[in-house]
Amino acid sequence: MVEKYSLTDRVAIVTGALGLIGRNHCQALAEAGAKVVVADLNEEAAKSFASDLGDTHFGIGLDVTDEATVKQVRDRILERYGRIDVLVNNAALNEAVENPAMALELTAFENFPVAQFRASLEVNVTGVFLCAQVFGSVMAQQGKGSIINVASTYGLVGPDQRIYRNEAGEQTFYKTAAYPATKGAVVNFTRFLAAYWGQKGVRVNTLSPGGVENGQSEYFISNYSAKTVLGRMAQPDEYQGAVVFLASDASAYMSGANLVVDGGWTAI
Repeated sequence: MVEKYSLTDRVAIVTGALGLIGRNHCQALAEAGAKVVVADLNEEAAKSFASDLGDTHFGIGLDVTDEATVKQVRDRILERYGRIDVLVNNAALNEAVENPAMALELTAFENFPVAQFRASLEVNVTGVFLCAQVFGSVMAQQGKGSIINVASTYGLVGPDQRIYRNEAGEQTFYKTAAYPATKGAVVNFTRFLAAYWGQKGVRVNTLSPGGVENGQSEYFISNYSAKTVLGRMAQPDEYQGAVVFLASDASAYMSGANLVVDGGWTAI
């Protein structure tokens, strides 16, 4: 069984690789034997992190919404390695409000800026589409590959706005419509692509992670944890096994599926 999880000599690109979960995706794939392309907007930081992973990996700047740049990255990968075996579509925009005092007002659905909604669509949906098209086409030509589209539990269920209330019961902000709408689109795009490229040997699956503990307020961690059957938020490295599983031959008969790793959030 250990051999089925091996990614030795396979080439994997991770988009949004410098994020909290993205870094862990890269580390897991590298430890499984893959040659990892660390792709993120910040090219210098991507190169530095790739260097930390080892000599067989490399970092590169990537804007997932820019078709020309995505194609340039594809060409660089093929020039260096000659193939692409795994794509982890991890890059995403999760809206943030620069002024905390305005968070409640700006995140309310009635006030949420359409420009910000469109920006989320561009990164979270168009970016996933574009990377899958450009990098996945190489896999289809090879006759083998694995695409992992990272969605979210919020692609499956609506946000429970109560978890964003503080100890006094006051709403601090709202989870907006942008993230759930775009992540829901990713889940169904996965199904389309799995059906489309199944005969080409390209497997396409979704990974839907739950929330990761990362310095949030105590009230939020408590509220979130109470919604899961395991009674806690995830640690950043707890999606590593799922990524390696979906990338490797351990999941060889799995395509079009949504692997939900959420501590039981969507179970109740």
